[in-house]
Amino acid sequence: MADRALSRRERQRLETRSELVAAAHAIVKDEGYEALTIRKLAERVGMATMSVYSYFADKQAILTAVAEDTFEVLARRVERKMSADPLEALRAGLREFVAFGLENPNEYQTIFMTRTLHEHEEKEMRELEAANPALQGMLRAVNAAIDAGEMRGDAHAIATILWTVSHGAISLILTFPKYGFGDPL
Repeated sequence: MADRALSRRERQRLETRSELVAAAHAIVKDEGYEALTIRKLAERVGMATMSVYSYFADKQAILTAVAEDTFEVLARRVERKMSADPLEALRAGLREFVAFGLENPNEYQTIFMTRTLHEHEEKEMRELEAANPALQGMLRAVNAAIDAGEMRGDAHAIATILWTVSHGAISLILTFPKYGFGDPL
């Protein structure tokens, strides 16, 4: 009986945490990074402000959870666009990444352009990269292109260069909207 009660309690805890992450996404999407506060998040889900701290230590922990969730969403979006052709799969994944950034400018800027969210030690960074489904999907696509003889080189370096170019384009479009970039997609 105790195991069943614990399971139910844990399930409720996970559901509440999920609700908090979804609410944090909504706040960031609608109002931007600066608008996300523990108080506003608590109000959004109808809980006491101090109760949020039993799920997240601080705003940074909430942002980390939002980022992790975003990487999963992005990975699923990219996976739906995959092709059997390695280069086309890579192109489709990069197009989907750009589309995500342009469709979700506040979330994109929060997840990819908030410096404190990405200040990690080297070991921690390797662990985060290994757990990031979006990055792992890109690495698989690059490795498939290498295996097919379409590319040569280090997969991580190639993925980093492709991501950097895409990120630069998204950042430019979001922060300089009147720049004559051309058709972004």
